[in-house]
Amino acid sequence: MQAPPLPRFLIPRLPFFYGWVVLGCICLAGFARQGPAVAVLSIFVVPMTEAFGWSRTEMSGAVSLGGVLAAVLSPLIGPFVDRRGARLVLCLAVAGTGIACMALSLIQSLLLFYVLFCFARMIWAGPFDLGLYGALNNWFVARRGIAASFATLAQMSGLVGLPLIAQFAISGADWRAGWIAVGATVLLVGFVPCWLLLVRRPEDVGLQPDRLADGKAPPLVEPRWSRAQAMRTPAFWLLSLYTVLLFPVQAGVSLHNAPHLIERGLSPVAAASVIAFVAMLSGAASFGIGFLPRRWPVRYQMALCAACMALGSYGLIFVSGVESAMAAAGLFGVGIGGIMLLLPVAWADYFGRESYGAIRGVALSLQVTAQAAGPLASGMLRDWSGTYTDSLLLFSTLATLGVIAALAAQRPRLLSKTTSP
Repeated sequence: MQAPPLPRFLIPRLPFFYGWVVLGCICLAGFARQGPAVAVLSIFVVPMTEAFGWSRTEMSGAVSLGGVLAAVLSPLIGPFVDRRGARLVLCLAVAGTGIACMALSLIQSLLLFYVLFCFARMIWAGPFDLGLYGALNNWFVARRGIAASFATLAQMSGLVGLPLIAQFAISGADWRAGWIAVGATVLLVGFVPCWLLLVRRPEDVGLQPDRLADGKAPPLVEPRWSRAQAMRTPAFWLLSLYTVLLFPVQAGVSLHNAPHLIERGLSPVAAASVIAFVAMLSGAASFGIGFLPRRWPVRYQMALCAACMALGSYGLIFVSGVESAMAAAGLFGVGIGGIMLLLPVAWADYFGRESYGAIRGVALSLQVTAQAAGPLASGMLRDWSGTYTDSLLLFSTLATLGVIAALAAQRPRLLSKTTSP
C-alpha cells in the first residue's frame, strides 16, 4: 500500500527510524482520545446533574451504551486496520470526537446528551484503541514495551490535561464552555499529524520494524496467529477474563471518582486535582513499566497492577481529606497505568502483529462491554444506597479476582516464523 506523500519525502532524508515519527503521531492522537474519557466526564457530573436534574444512573448510562456500541463495532474495524492501516481510522476518530464534544455544549435534553456522548464514547472505546495500538505494534517489535510506554504516557497526559482544561473553563464560565474547550483541544492536537504523517506498516516504505532493521540485534522470532487460532488457546480467554474483570473497575471508579470525593467533603477543585494526580501517577507507572526487561513475564506485571487497583478501590471508601484521597486514588492510578500499557503489549507479544487488529477487535468487544457495566453498576448502587461504598467493595473484589486470572495467563505455544533483516 502506498504511503502518503510527506512520509515518502521525509524517510530518505531523516537520520533516524521513521517509527519515532509514527510514535509521535500516536502520542498526539492518544492525548486527543481522552475528550470523552470517564475522567473528563466525571468533571461534568455535578454541574450537569444540577442543571438538568438527572440522576447519576442516567449519566452513567451514556458511558455504558457507548461501550456497547463499540463492542459491536470493534470486531468489524479490527480486520480493516490490519488491511488498510490506522491513518484513516484515527483521523476520523479525532474529528468525530472533537466535533461531538463541542456539540455537547449545545444540548438541552438527556436524549441529545446520549446521542452525542454515546457516539464519542463509541469512538473512544473502539476505533481509537485499535488504531493507536495497531499502528504502534506494526512499527515496533523489539522496542514494543518502550514505545507503548510513551503512547500510554501521552494518553495519561490527556487524562491530566483535559479534566483540568474542562474544570478551568467551567470555573471561568459554565459547563458548556467546558465542553467547547475539550472539543477544541482534541481537534487542535490530534488531527493534522495523523493525516499527514501516519504510515500503515514499515514494509510499505521499504523498512522493517525498529531493531529488526538496524543489524545490531539478532533476528527476532515473532508469533503469527490468525484470529481463529488465537481463540482456540487458553491464553486468549484468560487475557479476556482479566480484561472483563478489570475494566468495569477502571471505568466505574474513574467516572464516579469526582462525585465520590465531593461527597466525602472535598471541594470540586480539590477533586479535580486528585483526578489529575491519578492521571500523572498512571502515566508515570506506564512509562516506567515499559522500560522493564522484556524477559520478565508480562502476566506477573499484570497481576501486580490488578492488586494495586483492588487496594486503591478499597482505600477510597475511607477517604477523609485530600491526603487520604491522593493515597488511595494514586494507588488505583498506578494500576490503571499498568493495565493500559500491558494489555496491548500482551496481546501483540502473545499473538503477533499480523492479525493484531482482528484478534484485538474480538477481545476489545468484551473489554468495552465490561467497561460499560462498571459506571452503570456504580451509579445504580449509589442511587440505591446513597453512597459509593457498595460499588467500591464490588470493584475491589473484581480486581482481586483479576490477579488470579493474570497469573494463569501463560504465553501460548509459539506459532512463528523468524523475521530477519
